[in-house]
Amino acid sequence: MEAVGISPSEYLLRELRRRRTAAGLTQAQLGERVFCSDSQVSAIETGTKPPTRPYLTAVDDALGADGYFATLWDELVKGDAAPIWLREWIEIEREATALRWYEHAFVPGLLQTEGYARATFRAARVPTSELDQRVAARMERQVVLAREPAPQLFVVLDEMVVRRACGGADVMAEQLQHLIACAEQPHIQLHIVPTSAGMYSGLAGAFIVADLPDGSRAGYVDNQRAAQIVGQAEEVASLGLSWDAVRGEALPLGLTLDVLTEAAKTWT
Repeated sequence: MEAVGISPSEYLLRELRRRRTAAGLTQAQLGERVFCSDSQVSAIETGTKPPTRPYLTAVDDALGADGYFATLWDELVKGDAAPIWLREWIEIEREATALRWYEHAFVPGLLQTEGYARATFRAARVPTSELDQRVAARMERQVVLAREPAPQLFVVLDEMVVRRACGGADVMAEQLQHLIACAEQPHIQLHIVPTSAGMYSGLAGAFIVADLPDGSRAGYVDNQRAAQIVGQAEEVASLGLSWDAVRGEALPLGLTLDVLTEAAKTWT
């Protein structure tokens, strides 16, 4: 994969670590000064949790940085839409020859409509000031499906993804029609695990497995606190087994399209 330069967000995190260390403070000591736990400071410095302007202002005060971090945020970072923890995966996504994506809660980002994406960010309590930017970044990611040659995208969705309201009936109707159109494209395979399957292993959480041009694989798992990219062979192999399990529960394409078509009617 071609190396890319450091992003504004990555520069900010590097400076947070460097200036704290130069001040002789541990993460716990800085946390005491800015009224955060050491785990919160660590999460921000490693990019697991995005920084906020109030946090950066507090760090400026704690380190006597004279507004340095707040200025970095205002002039550089707040326009850098993708979270740090996501940026490495976006690069993998762009290079992948195939993606195997399982979701039990949301439509995968590469297949979301703008209205659905906006509703998911609102549900995640993204600040209004950041909403347009985050939606635009998600839509931009979808260009990977239009490249030549396009990656093969294999998607398995739990049926509740298309039954649960997200943004209202109009948003869901549009999203379901979009999924039907996507499922008819030759480089996209979409399958539904029906509610009749009952409890199954996939309900433990969403994940993605990416096939890369050099024959290697990478995995991505998501949870309430953070996302994680896995590259160790045994971890990726475990995700491969998880994929086989959820794919085995899913309906074939024809029955999947029947479910999507019926679900779309319920939203109109």
